[in-house]
Amino acid sequence: MKKNHFLIGALLCLTASVSWGAMFPVAERALRYIDPIYFSFLRYLAVSIILGILLLIKEGKKSFCLEGKGKNLLFFGTMAFTVYNFLIFSGQDLLGHNGVIVASIMESLMPMISIMIMWVFKNARPMKYTIASMLLALIGAILVITNGNLSFLFLLKDSIIPILFILIGVIGWVIYTMGGNQFSGWSTLRYSTLTCILGTSVSGIITFFATVLGLSVPTAEVIQSIYGEMIFMIIFPGAIALLSWNLGIKLLTPINGILFINVVPITTLVIVFIQGGSLSSFELLGTFLVIYALIQNNYYQRKNLPSQVEELNPRKVKRIA
Repeated sequence: MKKNHFLIGALLCLTASVSWGAMFPVAERALRYIDPIYFSFLRYLAVSIILGILLLIKEGKKSFCLEGKGKNLLFFGTMAFTVYNFLIFSGQDLLGHNGVIVASIMESLMPMISIMIMWVFKNARPMKYTIASMLLALIGAILVITNGNLSFLFLLKDSIIPILFILIGVIGWVIYTMGGNQFSGWSTLRYSTLTCILGTSVSGIITFFATVLGLSVPTAEVIQSIYGEMIFMIIFPGAIALLSWNLGIKLLTPINGILFINVVPITTLVIVFIQGGSLSSFELLGTFLVIYALIQNNYYQRKNLPSQVEELNPRKVKRIA
């Protein structure tokens, strides 16, 4: 891997994280009018169509061939576009206004979850500086979201089910992020498109049976009332963020790229500030810690790049930076 790939990958992951930072506030308004199941399904149905057209134009019909990897594509697609989307927005909806805050905090747990998965299931021991950076970024994100009032965390015990929904959804996205390594010979567009189409198909089946069991189908008036929110969710946190994230992760590796997810709550904070809000000392401190953690991790991974390449040699013990 060339060193300049770190910068490109960082910018791509940052683009995705900034888009997702605005996702939960926008979704909050939309979920007042539409069920999270239909909200999630319709959103990625549109994304699937957009990506499918792009893939057809750029790589042709042959790129839709699964090449015997259909089961893996279906699994990773289901983790991202069914498990993550259905559960995280269902959890946010059940929690009401606090759902935006809780979902942002849970997003910040992704780096720690990825470390545990890699360590336990793949015997990939992370570098000490990576663990330190992730812990520092997590602390910063929590300070931003809670504004230093950590007593907020103790209130979460009254909403265990929605929180579990969000947590399981977050784990699903982490699994999807790591799954891209199994398709290193494929373009980012191809992996993103096929997993999105297959995962959205599973979502469609679930949505159909939920409708049969009594789930209300959104009317034309409902769709019209959230038209702006849906357009934003489809284009930015949907298609653009998905492609940016998968390519960024491909360049940085999952364990390094996923650290940028801590930018999500920072973006939410910036949006509030632009709208006229003020920044407290805790929010400024948290923002500084997240930025510092990202810079520190990027610095050390550049510094240790030659040794990382050697350690990734399959003949040696795995050690992921």
